Amino acid sequence: MPEAALLNLTDVSKAFAGVQALDRVSIEIRPGEVVGLVGENGAGKSTLIRILAGVYRPDSGNLALDGKPLTLTSPRDANLHGIGIVFQEQSLLPNLTVAENIYLGQEKEFSRWGVVMWPAVHAAAKRQLDKVQLDIDPATRTAHLSFAERQMVELAKALALEERTERHLVILLDEPTSVLEQREIDILFERVRALRTRASFVFVSHRLDEVLQISDRVYVMKDGKVVAQMPAAQTSVPNLHRLMVGRELHAEYYREARQKPPTTKVAMQAESLTVQGGYRNVNFTLREGEILGIAGVIGSGREELTRTLFGFLPQSSGKLMVAGRAARLTSPDQAAAIGIGYIPRERRVEGLVLTLSIVPNITLASLRTVMKGGAIQSGKERKLAETWVERLRVRTPGVDALCLNLSGGNQQKVVLSKWMNARSRILIFDHPTRGLDVGAKEEVYDLMRTLSEQGIAIILTADTLEETIGLSHSILVMRDGEVTARFDAMPGSKPAQVDLIQHMV
Repeated sequence: MPEAALLNLTDVSKAFAGVQALDRVSIEIRPGEVVGLVGENGAGKSTLIRILAGVYRPDSGNLALDGKPLTLTSPRDANLHGIGIVFQEQSLLPNLTVAENIYLGQEKEFSRWGVVMWPAVHAAAKRQLDKVQLDIDPATRTAHLSFAERQMVELAKALALEERTERHLVILLDEPTSVLEQREIDILFERVRALRTRASFVFVSHRLDEVLQISDRVYVMKDGKVVAQMPAAQTSVPNLHRLMVGRELHAEYYREARQKPPTTKVAMQAESLTVQGGYRNVNFTLREGEILGIAGVIGSGREELTRTLFGFLPQSSGKLMVAGRAARLTSPDQAAAIGIGYIPRERRVEGLVLTLSIVPNITLASLRTVMKGGAIQSGKERKLAETWVERLRVRTPGVDALCLNLSGGNQQKVVLSKWMNARSRILIFDHPTRGLDVGAKEEVYDLMRTLSEQGIAIILTADTLEETIGLSHSILVMRDGEVTARFDAMPGSKPAQVDLIQHMV
């Protein structure tokens, strides 16, 4: 007989601006178990997580903790009840130190006569960092950390609840592995398993294989409703995919049948390109219609290379040619002006102005196309946005919707629309499917194939080797700041993952 539930949600509903995000959702979390939560972008997962975390209040329905009615008025209130969260977007303040972020709002615990005892705060933060095996100084400014390091600090912050309450914890993991390397994922899962005597977990992820690996039970959401619930051991990735999107996961996932040879016309060429401390002597030729994948682990230099190609990180030496002309890019403005677009991994930070609607976000990179006499033609701007929303099938109540309220997949489509509207001929895709569900990923793959067919040149750094191999025409492998191998990746002759790995590590 199943153990009594620790935390219950019963018939919970929530709407935003007339859009029903949750529709009579019921789930239960039992002591010591890991509950997987899957669904397409916009299915309601994030809204549900935020209700559990005290960020949102439900419009109707009930919550119960240990069988007693529960009302959460804020994240701090949730913390006091032993509920912590690791946000997908990350909630850390970059201008504070790691220790300050972990114990933000808890300073009184370390104060004496109104003075914060910082050595005590740092010592306590170090204990939390040790739990996730992150060897950094707690006094480090968070802004100086990599994205993956910040994600592990988020987890350490949630685990700090362990020392502040005697209650059995509930820790909400919202896409915790989206930016982590396999070693870090292994550490996370190891810690989750070790904490099951004191905590229950809700694990939200688009990586369905990971959900099945770590979860005891899985809830599947679609259109704001729970459509299935089952033991993880009794289902599979294809079955979850079918329940999420209403169709089978098929072999043509990466649209390889649509992969055609690129043209002979060179879009971009690098010769001995170098950034001091980042990478050195990188050479490549990118042709129109080609998808060039760049593979490598964190620290290999591939991130620095892609940011150089959009002007974020100016080259120290070497030569870069764009459309046959020498280019030395010192700012993103320069890159955009010569036809380069950038779809960033952190779309909510670098890709969009979240507090603006879809309309200005689409035209931000090409305002000249909607201006006359120094003024923006709002009618023309709106019509352009409506065209791209229809063409890319952006799911939104309308073009006036704030980007903040769109799902991750639809936010990514708005970023793509921005650069397509700017008529960029070279697009840099920096982890374009990060945080997207399988259905949204397929739509991105379709778009990439369409762009390639139109002669757009693409540089791709992907979340997985499988994605890199499946999408690319050719692949550069980087290690320790150098290109260590090159592979052709045409259909029928694609390299195996092991072929790339031996040159990556």
